Amino acid sequence: MRLLESPDQIAPLPPVGPGLIDAIQRSGLAGRGGAGFPTAVKWRAVAQRSRGDAVIVVNGAEGEPQSKKDRVLMGARPHLVLDGAFIAARVLRARRIVLYIGERHTAARDSMLRALAQRTEPERGLVSVAAAPPRYVAGAEAAAVHLINDGVATPTNVPPYPFERGVDGAPTLVQNVETLAHVAVLARTGAIPGTMLLTLAGGVSRAGVVEVETGTTVADAVARAGGPSDLPRGVLVGGYFGRWMKVEDALPLRLTPEAGIGCGVIGILPTSRCPVCETAAIMRYLAGESSAQCGPCFFGLRALADACTRIASQGSNAADLARLQRWSAEVRGRGACKHPDGAVIFLSSALTVFAGDFEHHQSHDVRRTA
Repeated sequence: MRLLESPDQIAPLPPVGPGLIDAIQRSGLAGRGGAGFPTAVKWRAVAQRSRGDAVIVVNGAEGEPQSKKDRVLMGARPHLVLDGAFIAARVLRARRIVLYIGERHTAARDSMLRALAQRTEPERGLVSVAAAPPRYVAGAEAAAVHLINDGVATPTNVPPYPFERGVDGAPTLVQNVETLAHVAVLARTGAIPGTMLLTLAGGVSRAGVVEVETGTTVADAVARAGGPSDLPRGVLVGGYFGRWMKVEDALPLRLTPEAGIGCGVIGILPTSRCPVCETAAIMRYLAGESSAQCGPCFFGLRALADACTRIASQGSNAADLARLQRWSAEVRGRGACKHPDGAVIFLSSALTVFAGDFEHHQSHDVRRTA
């Protein structure tokens, strides 16, 4: 069974219990929201703490600018997502379900609400909706909990983690919508579909969402999108918190949870685009998305973005290249949340894959933003 190809319909929920967590563990299902954390570990942590007060947060924030897979899934298969949420509520003995959907994703939200209105299970009465603001950090699970509790979509310091004390101080499962859809299939069939949703972006003939078998190569996924629209110069795997890869290394990469594909974005950089300018634009975006909660994020990312922009606009210079290397090392691991870490992982990959471009870059017009 593939997530997007079968008709979306209401079907009786299968009988479920704590044994489903063991089945999830045997399946090897990992989160599809970006972090790739083992799903069974999260469920078990909440189950061990729930006294009938757990909360399920259905994460459809999708703040990654290039990603579209979650809103496509909510639009096409809302009942499957609700199935996963209701099943989680039964297994984890939840008293509340929150649909956390990006406020700009109006079609996806309306689709989920129409589907919810058609449901008759008692879990329907547990559901409320929260709008995730269009900010990159809003999709983080701690940010989701913070918004639902206090109206502010910024990550908070952990511990405590959401599974320990989340929404309303209760043990909370924050789970991506695609992950919940896979759980719904597993509960009915005994196996996950063995597929993943990808967003193909950039220099491809038909940018958009495709569903591929786990283990498919990047080259095959790009072919599903009509192939490159121009000769590729690099591949961004995993979106803005992912990594640049050389074309010859990326195309044979097999897409598995262990491959580090993050939020499932495969971005093709064509030869017509400058990798230094693209990197600078993305770094400016990520710096602007800072929660402004700590120095490494507020000051560090701005300094890195400024140095990238100087190189892009004025040409390469040894001083800024040295600063990028040094500051990246100093920022990593010191933030109040993972936002600065994701940004410097992305930047470090650019400095490696496009080392020659950064070293010999000539001045460009970099007014384009990410």
